[in-house]
Amino acid sequence: MRMSQLAFTPVKTPPKEAESINHRLLVQGAFVDQVMAGVYTFLPFGLRVLVKIENIVREEMDKIGNEVLMPTLEPVENWKQTGRFEKVDVLMKAVPANEAAKDKHDAEYVIGPTHEEIVTPLIKKFNVSYKNLPKAVYQIQTKFRNEPRAKGGIMRTREFRMKDMYSFHTDEADLKRFYEVVKDAYTTICRRMGLGSDTYITLASGGDFTKDYSHEFQTRCENGEDTIYMNKETGVAYNKEVAPPDAHDKDRYEEFKASEVGNIFTLGTKFADDFGYKYTDADGEQKPVWMGCYGIGTSRLLGVIVEKFNDDRGIIWPDAVAPFKVGLISFESTQEKAKDIYESLAKAGVEVLWDDRDLSAGVKFADADLIGSPYRLIVSEKSLSSGGVELKRRDEEKSEIIPLDEIVKRL
Repeated sequence: MRMSQLAFTPVKTPPKEAESINHRLLVQGAFVDQVMAGVYTFLPFGLRVLVKIENIVREEMDKIGNEVLMPTLEPVENWKQTGRFEKVDVLMKAVPANEAAKDKHDAEYVIGPTHEEIVTPLIKKFNVSYKNLPKAVYQIQTKFRNEPRAKGGIMRTREFRMKDMYSFHTDEADLKRFYEVVKDAYTTICRRMGLGSDTYITLASGGDFTKDYSHEFQTRCENGEDTIYMNKETGVAYNKEVAPPDAHDKDRYEEFKASEVGNIFTLGTKFADDFGYKYTDADGEQKPVWMGCYGIGTSRLLGVIVEKFNDDRGIIWPDAVAPFKVGLISFESTQEKAKDIYESLAKAGVEVLWDDRDLSAGVKFADADLIGSPYRLIVSEKSLSSGGVELKRRDEEKSEIIPLDEIVKRL
């Protein structure tokens, strides 16, 4: 990709209203654009990162479930059937905006914040025998929630991307078995994105569905919304809402801020009961179906990664999710040589962003640091006279001159 051909490029000043690091850097770096509080457009750089995050999630989920895509508009009747239409405090609905629209079709719909009300009757249609269970399905979709405080950049928004998986089982024991499988998959996802060492499986409230704990995947983060207490002896982490009475004992517990990137919890038979979903066992008897729910906020993950990996110059993307592997910088006198390098890298399958704009070296270097590609290649008269190009990693201060014929090999 050539920066001279982009419709969106980094801006000099961060947004005045930015309260978080991810908000400031993602807007300034032209990764996202804020439409209104809690709603963002993903620009080309940001979309590339989001797609990579979702592909990592998809690869791990495909190992344990089937991908589907459920509708955003959900029947109000389904939500009334589960008793959640009047209870869920972030629920949003769609209605005709004016009289002309109402005259054409006067109806209201729930705008999906989650999909138990859709997936349960869906699975019921196809899996009524013990021979068909267990099953797990997931989707990666845009969700809508009327969050009261949407001020954490893309970490807390009213429209967001999410992976939600639902599993269906013949009994609680099989549900708990699969629950551990998902735990392992989430751990792998966090590790692949560079968050593994700072992400903790954290005990949290099970809500209305279970007396057991749910489990959150909390990433240590200075600007995180949650307070975590971790037992220094056992390594068990607790969300503040379920922390033991002695959690403030600094000799026994470490306290830190964190941001939730995923959660998993059991649903029991609540939704199966609401929709009359039972399976037939080997003896021909009707038995209740047990369910689990497993979420990962993919756009939220993007924000958390930025909060974790940055310095005073900009973002430092982990290799696995970086929008580009290489930022290529050239100047007026080295454009032709840079074009050759750009084409050879692209031919080799290396994702490269070439800053071929007619701007000063200072602006190009500042934008490269802000965008945060893992590697920077500088094609200058000085480097060429030294026999190659200057190579530097974004997370290191030192650079080196490498021969032209080794560029592809080194990347």
